[in-house]
Amino acid sequence: MKIVSSIPGIRNLTAETIIGETNGFELIKNKRQLISYAGLDVREKTSGTSVKSKPRISKRGNRNLRKVMHFPALAAIRTDERFTDVFLRLVSNHGIKMKAIVAIQRKLLELTFILWKTDSYYNSDYEDHILRPRLLNKKALN
Repeated sequence: MKIVSSIPGIRNLTAETIIGETNGFELIKNKRQLISYAGLDVREKTSGTSVKSKPRISKRGNRNLRKVMHFPALAAIRTDERFTDVFLRLVSNHGIKMKAIVAIQRKLLELTFILWKTDSYYNSDYEDHILRPRLLNKKALN
């Protein structure tokens, strides 16, 4: 519970619901399977050449997971700088806030799965820790 609760926006009730609905990620093998199980995967409706609609989330998965991820996504956008940056970038690209919120829900659910499987806590400086040495090496080579 402490591992999942270390993610911005996710607290005890949300963590309990995620772990309970997925049975502790016992039968889930990868992120794509989890996203599909939650119904946050993107589907495109096509029928031959005549019917082609724009891509939408499938909503064919676990409705409780989708419901429980909404407010944590809003809290993560409000409190964590990384999620705020992703949200603003997505809204500036297409102008639809709800689409960006669903993308954050998906990111949070993927992050929950990864941290649960690796048994590690959320580290907000992880990307800086990994990417900064690579950028410094590239600048040194140039």
